[in-house]
Amino acid sequence: MRARIYKPAKTAMSSGTAKTNEWVLDFVNETAREIDPLMGWTSSDDTQSQVRLRFHSKEEALSYAKENGIEAIVTDPKERKQNIRAGGYAENFATNRRGAWTH
Repeated sequence: MRARIYKPAKTAMSSGTAKTNEWVLDFVNETAREIDPLMGWTSSDDTQSQVRLRFHSKEEALSYAKENGIEAIVTDPKERKQNIRAGGYAENFATNRRGAWTH
C-alpha cells in the first residue's frame, strides 16, 4: 500500500485557514477508475482511496504509516506570509483615503 502525507492548503473560496492545521494521510489508488456503461459514473474497486486519516503532526502520520507497513510519500507545505492590513476589512470603507475610492 502506498499513501501520501501532506498538510492541506486553504480553500480558494475563503481567506480563512480552517482545516489546514492537521496533517492528512491519503491512500493512492491501486487500480484505475472505470466509467460505468449504464450511468456514466466513474467508479473504482479500490476502497482504500476513500479513506482519509487526519493527524495532529507529521510525526504521528509517519509513525502510523510505519507501524502499518504503508509506504508514505511526505509533501511539506509551502508556508505563506499572512496578509494582515492595518485597518483590516474596515480599510475598504475608510473616509480618510488619500486617493479616489473606486471599485
